[in-house]
Amino acid sequence: MANSPSGDSVTERLLRVLETFTPTRTVQTASQIGRRAGLPSSTAHRFVGELVEVGLLERDEDQRVRVGMRLWELATRSSAALRLRQAAMPAMALVQSRVGEHTQLAILEQDEALFLERLSSPDATSNITRIAGRLPLHASSSGLVLLAHGPAELQERVLAAPLAALTPATITDPAALRRKLAEVRRLGHAVAPGSIEEVATGLAVPVRDRSGAVVAALSVVVARDAAVDDALSALHRAARDIHSRLER
Repeated sequence: MANSPSGDSVTERLLRVLETFTPTRTVQTASQIGRRAGLPSSTAHRFVGELVEVGLLERDEDQRVRVGMRLWELATRSSAALRLRQAAMPAMALVQSRVGEHTQLAILEQDEALFLERLSSPDATSNITRIAGRLPLHASSSGLVLLAHGPAELQERVLAAPLAALTPATITDPAALRRKLAEVRRLGHAVAPGSIEEVATGLAVPVRDRSGAVVAALSVVVARDAAVDDALSALHRAARDIHSRLER
């Protein structure tokens, strides 16, 4: 792809445009996209127009821009994440029917926990997780599971970086985090009370593929003072069921 005067390729600029959309920022103007992507206004309007023309972006009645259905369609074709989600949904539904709060499925993506699915009850406890949203590995129960079973170089990279405190209960000391990861591997699950939100506790277990590698974390979010044994039992059973489905 041809480079811009700044040295960025067309592909890099296209990615920056698409990355301006987030789970909470779903509609923007072309000018807003340009500012957030660091592109000249004329370049941003041209990029947006071309992406709208091929269906990767769409305009609403106010000429604001959102992600197009064609982008979603292309992203889900032959996607390993889609197969994982399909294998997990029946088990997640069973967990949700038992726990009645929030049930989530996350994978490791660029040193963060990326959430593929979330099931919730209307009166469930507070939870900031969104589908296609991300949470830090050191702070979320899903992230702790993914990090504990991730490559050594990933663990050292996360441990060497500043560990941001989302609440007073978030682990920010590298030595404490290293001990927590060892605990997660020993117990086979993660319990993170108040780490993301002070009123909630995250519980997560690893999901393994047919080779035994950890490919996802299955989690629930419950009230901070809730008992966790039943929820953990439900999660472990569900993880075994997902593993069986992935083996087929």
